[in-house]
Amino acid sequence: MINAEKRKTILLLIPIIIVLVGYVLYPLIETMIESFKKDGFISLQNYQDFFGAKSAANFEALWNSVWISLVSVFFSALIGVPLAYIFNRYDFPGRKFFSNIAIMPIVLPSLVGVMAFMYLYGEAGLVPNMIKDLFNLAEVPFSIGGISGILIVHAYTMYPYFYMTTASALNNIDPSLEEAANNLGANRFRVFWKVTFPLLTPGLVAASLLVFMVSMASFSAPFLLAGGFRVLSLQIYFSKMNGDLEMAATQSVILTIVSVSFLLFMRWYQNRKDYRMSSKGIGAHRSEVSNPVLKWSMVTLGILAVIVLLLPHVTLLILSLVPEGAWTWQTYPTAFSLENFRLLFENPNVWDPVRNSLIMSFIACLGVFIFGIIASYTLVKRKFIGKNLLDILVMLPWILPATVVGMNLVLAFNEPSVFSFGKVLVGSFWILPLAYFVRFIPLVVRSASAVLEQMDDSLEEAAQNLGAKWFYAFRRVVIPIILPGVLSGTLLAFVQAVGEFPTSVLLYTLDNRPISIEIMNQLRMFNMGIAAAYGMIQVGLIAIVMIISSKFLKVRNQDAL
Repeated sequence: MINAEKRKTILLLIPIIIVLVGYVLYPLIETMIESFKKDGFISLQNYQDFFGAKSAANFEALWNSVWISLVSVFFSALIGVPLAYIFNRYDFPGRKFFSNIAIMPIVLPSLVGVMAFMYLYGEAGLVPNMIKDLFNLAEVPFSIGGISGILIVHAYTMYPYFYMTTASALNNIDPSLEEAANNLGANRFRVFWKVTFPLLTPGLVAASLLVFMVSMASFSAPFLLAGGFRVLSLQIYFSKMNGDLEMAATQSVILTIVSVSFLLFMRWYQNRKDYRMSSKGIGAHRSEVSNPVLKWSMVTLGILAVIVLLLPHVTLLILSLVPEGAWTWQTYPTAFSLENFRLLFENPNVWDPVRNSLIMSFIACLGVFIFGIIASYTLVKRKFIGKNLLDILVMLPWILPATVVGMNLVLAFNEPSVFSFGKVLVGSFWILPLAYFVRFIPLVVRSASAVLEQMDDSLEEAAQNLGAKWFYAFRRVVIPIILPGVLSGTLLAFVQAVGEFPTSVLLYTLDNRPISIEIMNQLRMFNMGIAAAYGMIQVGLIAIVMIISSKFLKVRNQDAL
């Protein structure tokens, strides 16, 4: 006979399993099955075509995706790790301001960021032409595009992953470990390499995984900057647009295998050694920079970093203020006004993409908020067979590239099924909220789990011992404690959903097109100012959510104390 605790665990597991099987595992299986179909028959022909000489473009795209992702990891680490070390280990004028500005690229959605870089550093961009005019050059000294453009955009948008994880790890390291190494005669480099760097390894591995996954799924930069350069995420899009769903499925499976293989390799690398400290950290320790030359060199570096980091945001603002027809053959904009914003505010139809993005993101985040609470509590506080497998399924949508998640949903829900309640979801309004929900499940579950891991089981047990029913104790004790973690993950998911492009471009319809798709449409029609105005609205929405979330979570943490 099943006891009460097991019954509660089963009741909690039922909705979790239904969601993960129906919207994560089932679409993935459908994609794998589709990849083995050719003209209605089961065969390996699609894989032979992918790797065969007749379709060299696919294999070239796979190779390009892999090496670009690896190089993106390298350059992101090259920028993010030193900046985190400087801003978190040394105290100098403006340090706090510089450290806050260092995460500004997060505010720029992928498509908007690429657009800003095009008009900033492209062949007709502001910076190359400014240098050309300043030094009376015959032609621009440089311009981004192709591989170099993709790598520069990736480095700019993805280094915050390394910056944030490294900064967090540095603040948790016990300074006495480094002081002990110094006292034993080790120089600064040896202390960093033998003591600090090994303790940073888990964070660096996590950042490497994030950057590699995001780069493999990168769509906006290759889409706008590639210039004929092939990557696998674009190949999936082209196959889908050409109606070759079988090859799109094959490309999605191969992209999934590469991403999961990199995950397993990095897990193996991290697990080779134990990186835990035997003592508890005593808080961040920063060295006061007394050398005036070094101090003001760091200040100068901080100022240069601020200028470089804010230039894309400023460029986007400038573009949004340029009226239509005011910047055609001219080197620089010749007029500025609020015309683009006036057009947006006067035409009610123009607000449809904004409204769509907000509604679909809200629906998806409401879903992940509820699911995240139930799933994280079950995974952390309940014991059952298959917990590790369930944990893998929860993380699978984040491991899979966004284009693969989109293709999985296309192939799973382009016909009625029990999980779509007998409806065809592809081509309907609901396919995008579902895609956002699936894509961002891991963000909420992981952030809530981190808080639950720190919660003592005795708190819930005490409430039940005093006569509270399980659900009452869960609602009045557990949820208030984990709410900051759940909300932080949900708000991050909302920010990501508002700026989401790779999944949206595979699934949108005219009626549910989000802001990012409308920006792409305006760029195709060469309505640069309107596209930039949409971009500013998108950035503004994201910034407002981030400010509100930081204030709210700060208040919640103070109340908890």
